[in-house]
Formats: sequence, structure tokens, C-alpha cells
Amino acid sequence: MRRPAPLPASPEEPTADDVALDATPVRRRRGPLLRFGSAAEGPSTPSPDPDAATQGEADGDHDGSSDVSSVTAVIEEDDRRAVSDPVGSGEVWRAARARRKALRAEIRRFTQRSRQRRFAVWGSIGAVAALVLGSVIAAYSPLFAVEEITVAGAKTLDPALVQQSLSDQLGAPLALVDADDVKSALAGFPLIESYALEARPPHQLVVRIVERLPIGAIRVDDGYSVVDAAGVVLSTSPKPPEGAPALDIAGGIGSEAFRSAGLVMRSLPADLRATVTEVHATSGDDVTLRLNDGKSVVWGSEKDSVRKAAVLVRLIAASPDSRVFDVSSPTVPVVG
Repeated sequence: MRRPAPLPASPEEPTADDVALDATPVRRRRGPLLRFGSAAEGPSTPSPDPDAATQGEADGDHDGSSDVSSVTAVIEEDDRRAVSDPVGSGEVWRAARARRKALRAEIRRFTQRSRQRRFAVWGSIGAVAALVLGSVIAAYSPLFAVEEITVAGAKTLDPALVQQSLSDQLGAPLALVDADDVKSALAGFPLIESYALEARPPHQLVVRIVERLPIGAIRVDDGYSVVDAAGVVLSTSPKPPEGAPALDIAGGIGSEAFRSAGLVMRSLPADLRATVTEVHATSGDDVTLRLNDGKSVVWGSEKDSVRKAAVLVRLIAASPDSRVFDVSSPTVPVVG
């Protein structure tokens, strides 16, 4: 409450009662002295009328002691009401709850975008995790069991024999195909140089094989053995096998001459390799080929074999009647 407005000043000299009124201490500032009492409090205290006071002063009827008593009574009444009617604990609790509610609303408003980003990130992570988990469970379940085995890349081998050797993998989930068992089964086929397994859901297992390339038949104690460039024996027969070039290699399979001859045979194009009937090698730098039409090819070492093969094909096409072709130096070939 505000401090009561001062009484209008008298045109005459102040009296002793006026000085006493001005000197009366006011303990605390309140609102205007104008108050309206309720029915329980009784009749309201009349407020002094400034005009009436002025008129009284003018008439000489002003009483300073009555004004001091009125102000003091109002202050004492306000103090009594402040003490007898304090703020209740319920109001304090409701105010604190309203404040917390408003604070939470502000926090939600300012963090809405970050919460949306977190929700999107965690939602994406959850979706990916669910997809991966579902895929793993499905892959290891009977839903993706092996029901068909396909052999690809077999040229000399019989694919049915390879499929039969892997029949124990039928019924196993694609993800649980035993690679060691497959390796053991395919080890019985010397013609297989390498292989790869490919799972094609839901039920197909593909075995891609690379066969060894036979370079010819070499004479052994009990007949003839067909070997590849690594010296692996692919087959053995008591007589020279048909279609396999005869290998005349100094030092046998483990020699440097054999290694060089094997690399030369692997570098030849398929159509040209099919025309070779004999391979002679006395050392790693002296490899000679004989073709089925009687032509002789001096090859030299295995170096630049791919380039030598290309030069040889052009020379044969350009000089079909020639009998000797020397490509040991592919930059200066000789035809005789």
C-alpha cells in the first residue's frame, strides 16, 4: 500500500498540532488510506475529506490530533491483518507447481528439434538392426536350406560327379555350408585347380570351378602321365593319350626346362595350342614346339610368351608355306 497523500497546506501559520502530526513516525508504507470494510469487519473507516479539511482550517475548526489518530489506526489495522492472514501453504504449492509446469513447457519447446533428430537417428538404427537381425535369423534357418547344387566351369569333368560328391550338403542352411567338407570332396578331382562357392537364395548352391590345363603327356615308368603346368598328374595310361602333346623335357617334371615349357603352353591361344603335337626343352631358354602340320617353332624362354604367341599367329597367316618360325626374339622374328 502507498503512503497516504499529505493533507492540504493551510494558508495560515502551522499550529502546534500540525507540527506534532508531521513528527509522528510511520512504521511502513501502505496504500491509500481509503479503505472499505467488509460486513465482518464492521463499518468502514471514513477517509478524511481534503475539501472538508480545507474548509475546517479556513473556519478555524481544524483538529490535528484527530488526523494523527486516524492514520495510526489505519496502519495498526493493516499490520494486524498481515499477521492474522498470512499466505497459505496451499497457495505456495500451487504457485511452485505452476512454475515447474511452465518451465517444463519451455524446455520441451526449446528441445523439440533435438528430440526429433534423436528420434530419427534411433529409429534408423533400430530399423537397420532389425533388418540385419532378421536376415541373420532367416539365413541360418531351414527357410534357406540347400536344395540344388549347380556346377559351373566344368569342361573335362562330369558335373554330375561333382554334384554327387557334394550331396551331403543338401538340406544344410546356405550360411552353414561346411567349406572344409567341400574342400575334402573336391580334392578327389585332380583336374580342379581352384573353386569358389556362391550361395543363391533361397535354395541354390553354385560351385564355380577352374580346371587344370593339361600341357601334354610325359613318359613315366608305368606308361604316360598327363600333367599340367605345375606338374600335377591328371591321368595315367599305358599308351600315349590321344590329343595330348608329347613332352620331351630334359630333367623331368621338377626341372627348370619343364617349368619354362609349361608357361609357354599356357600362354598359347586355345586354337594354336590344339595344333601342338610335341614340346621339346633342353633348358629353360630352349623351348621348341612342333605343330600337327609339320611346322617347327623356336620359342626360346618363357619371357614375353604372350607377345611371341601374337607374332607367331601373324607369321603363320602371312607365310603359310614356311616350315620354321623363330620367335625367340619377337621384335625380329625369323621365318624359314
